[in-house]
Amino acid sequence: MRALDISLERIFKRLIDGNAGLAIAETETYLEAWPNRQTRENLDTMKEQYRLMESYWQQGVKDPQMDAQYLRLLQGIYRLCANVAIHRHIAASSFLQQVYTQSHKPGQQWSLDSVRQEMEGFVADIAMLELEPEQLRAEKSRSLYRQHQQQMNMLFNFIVTSHVWTDGVGQNMEEMLLLPTIDSADQQLVTTAVSLSLMNCFDIAKFRLLVHVYQLSHDEEVRQRALVGWVLGIDDDFMLLYPEQRNLVEQLLQSKRCQQEVAELQIQLVYTLDSEKETTAIQEEIVPDIMKNNSVRLTRNGIEEIEDDPLEDVLHPDAAEQRMERLEASFARMMDMQKKGVDIYFGGFSQMKRFPFFYDMSNWLVPFFLKHPDIEQFVDKLQGNKFLNYIVAKAPFCNSDKYSFVMVFQQVMDKMPESMRQLMKKGELKLAEIEQEEQHEPAYIRRLYLMDLFRFFRLFPNRSALFNPFDTAKQQMGMCLFLASRVFSDTPLEASKPTLVALLKKRKLEHAAQMLLASFPQSMHDVQYYLWTGEYAEALALEPDNERALVGHARWAFERGQYDEAQADYARLQLLHPEKKRYMLNSAVCLVEMGDYEEATRLLYQLNYEESDNSYVNRTLAWALTSDGKLEQAEKLYRQMEEQGQAEGEDLLNMGYCLWLQHRLGEAASYFRQYVQRDDVSSDDFEFREHRLLHANGITDTDIRMMEALVLR
Repeated sequence: MRALDISLERIFKRLIDGNAGLAIAETETYLEAWPNRQTRENLDTMKEQYRLMESYWQQGVKDPQMDAQYLRLLQGIYRLCANVAIHRHIAASSFLQQVYTQSHKPGQQWSLDSVRQEMEGFVADIAMLELEPEQLRAEKSRSLYRQHQQQMNMLFNFIVTSHVWTDGVGQNMEEMLLLPTIDSADQQLVTTAVSLSLMNCFDIAKFRLLVHVYQLSHDEEVRQRALVGWVLGIDDDFMLLYPEQRNLVEQLLQSKRCQQEVAELQIQLVYTLDSEKETTAIQEEIVPDIMKNNSVRLTRNGIEEIEDDPLEDVLHPDAAEQRMERLEASFARMMDMQKKGVDIYFGGFSQMKRFPFFYDMSNWLVPFFLKHPDIEQFVDKLQGNKFLNYIVAKAPFCNSDKYSFVMVFQQVMDKMPESMRQLMKKGELKLAEIEQEEQHEPAYIRRLYLMDLFRFFRLFPNRSALFNPFDTAKQQMGMCLFLASRVFSDTPLEASKPTLVALLKKRKLEHAAQMLLASFPQSMHDVQYYLWTGEYAEALALEPDNERALVGHARWAFERGQYDEAQADYARLQLLHPEKKRYMLNSAVCLVEMGDYEEATRLLYQLNYEESDNSYVNRTLAWALTSDGKLEQAEKLYRQMEEQGQAEGEDLLNMGYCLWLQHRLGEAASYFRQYVQRDDVSSDDFEFREHRLLHANGITDTDIRMMEALVLR
């Protein structure tokens, strides 16, 4: 919902600025166009409060409680306008209207007591099933799960479309999410619903709930969902309005464990956003390699085994071993990607989300359990299949993908060779699995949950009705670059920012890296910081002999035509790193641009002697000789590069200049034409740029225009 119409945006801008008087005035203007009696009455009450406050202030009365009262008034106006915005947002979406209507059916009770009773009652009823006769137990279990799932689905929808909560509602809901008498799956689902609602519209009661649940819950699955929720729910815009947001985070970050988990989450989000790009690499590079070196092939009728060629062992005795090595290397590459946090299953499972199961929003994010009533028809057909049980227990699939797998499994089984089907039934076919200890690790739990969220926001048909933290249309990392938030300024997490910048740059997320660098405090403006920001002079002030800083500053100076500065940097680099000949070459290029041909050719002849086959050295030397008027020597070098096949488009162009300066106009034009054809230069783009050199050798502007015509006509 964070996208608002202009009239509401004006109100929220006043609130973000902390101006209650102007916010009230903007809200009055809004209500003239969109009248609502209850909202008007509430606004009139706040307007009167502000009038009294303003009156005392004008009289010069010093009230020690004035700041606190003013802040409470601002928050009251925010709650009022946030609820209006939520209402408008729901009304503008046919999907959200349907969700809201279904969860507000006549007679539906959503009191906190009724919600708690439903969730605790379900746990008790499931426990009591053991007392039922065996012939009735299965059917009663189905009935209980079906009824409870319907209730939880409606509760999920109710929370997602809920208005701003009071502190009391938030406190009571928080207590329910910490109760040991409520099923973990229910607590996880409610935590996710609160998170989605918070992301749509900032609500301090929901934010506080998620922070406290993360802090106090003993259920790791619930904790990690709460962590992701409050992190993605952070809203810098309302720091002034709700300073508690910052206070809650500061309190959390006193814990080393929290610092580690939040830092890990930020890195995991980088990899999560890269899922689609990595999917392309997997599908185009790794999977074909695996299939090519495997003993099966994909056909229209499913997977078929490839019979061994009896001559293979005779003609190519090492072929099988080499094929196995390549296969293992491909699998190892995928496993390495997975360990880093790459979602290697997104591409495959994204094609399996069209079952009716995924029509319900909550089913995308509900924890996996085999007794989910919406998959019972599939589970019944697969009773006793050990491979399915193995996948559910040990495969590194997120909840959403496990549901997809169960629903598509029978279809896949039917198209497999009989030998593979038997292996599956017996549980003898294995995939890459996760050790029992790792399955309970916070980072692993969190990664799978992020996979669920990413699938939901990328693939759910009605995802556009909700605020999407993974939307990168406007920002390179959407709302996922949370460490750049002011909430984390001057906290222990500042120390994790350099590692994150390095990762962002490695993954070509340059804009995101610059956003994060902008959040660095002055105390972290070290040499590395200035190298990242391209402030090379500042880096050299701290470390004069830093190689990267000298190279960067030299390049910066050269691009701006400050060749003397660039040459000084390269000369310094020559002294510091005499083994790196490219610095001597770059120094020579600068000298040519400066017109110091004698020193340039001295360096270039030295390089030519040491590296006679280096085309870059020969190219630069030839141009230096051309610029210095030593045209016969230059022409000899250009001819030599042509004979050796080293000549590039730039050399053809420069050879043309060399011949032109010798007044061999026809030959010069021929080389210019070769340059145009070789580099596919259009007539509009072609021009002679070495005017200074040409003018110095008596070639006028008229000569230049006539040569252009000769070359291009």
